[in-house]
Amino acid sequence: MPMILFAFVVRLSDGLPLSASADFAHNRELQERKQQLRKMSKTLGRLPERGTVRGHDLNIYFVSSEGVSYMAVCHRGLSVAKAFCFLEDLCWAFKACFDSTAVRLATRPYPFLEFEGTIQKLKQQYNQIGGGPALDITLAEVQDDLKRQPPKVLTVEELEVANGLANGHIDQGPGSGPNVRLQPVSPAGILSLVLNIMCASLNLIRGVHLIEYTFQCHLYLFHSSRKRFKSVSLLGVLLLCNGYLFGLRNVWQLLFHTSVAGVSTALTLSRKVLDRSSDCGV
Repeated sequence: MPMILFAFVVRLSDGLPLSASADFAHNRELQERKQQLRKMSKTLGRLPERGTVRGHDLNIYFVSSEGVSYMAVCHRGLSVAKAFCFLEDLCWAFKACFDSTAVRLATRPYPFLEFEGTIQKLKQQYNQIGGGPALDITLAEVQDDLKRQPPKVLTVEELEVANGLANGHIDQGPGSGPNVRLQPVSPAGILSLVLNIMCASLNLIRGVHLIEYTFQCHLYLFHSSRKRFKSVSLLGVLLLCNGYLFGLRNVWQLLFHTSVAGVSTALTLSRKVLDRSSDCGV
């Protein structure tokens, strides 16, 4: 199996695809990674100049330079240094063929399809056993550079947030973090909110419990970074607090409060960011 499966060149300012390698593989994960590339193409201006998105068997690597971003889908067995070495070679080859004016004046997708031949030659060279850098840059230089400035490792959640910012789906208020548009509230979610409000009203004299149930409603309604960690931690605190009240409440009361907390946590974790596919195809 080749180690470098797909390469993609886009304009950094608006994600316009400039060129890409021909691909006839029907690997399911490869198609998923290419879909992520399509989403990332509009958000690269908000991402670091160099980064990695890890997958199960395939990783995405990208480098941005002088208004152009170079991206590749590679097998996880390929070393990080070699993947970025390929992108550096791709960058040098593209700059040798097209100047910044040609990139800036491009108006239609894939205006530099003739560059696909150069991409394929680089892929073949790197996919050969013992294949490596084609131009002046060496693998050792890239390795040293990566040690000095490690690439940013991005998560899928960070990509979704960046995609929402790029497409105008996030409202930023003064002094607050980004609010990502989530999937619509389900009937079960509405019931969960009502039960949480009921639990909060039953705990008006217990300030800590009131805050806990209020925060649980907030986690369900609004996007938050590290939502899984916060939700699970809050569930643990709620269970501990209800255990502390054992003897002051009967079994049915404890069962009601813990069930509401458990269901609310499950609904919070299952409510995903609204998926908005970009218009750019790969």
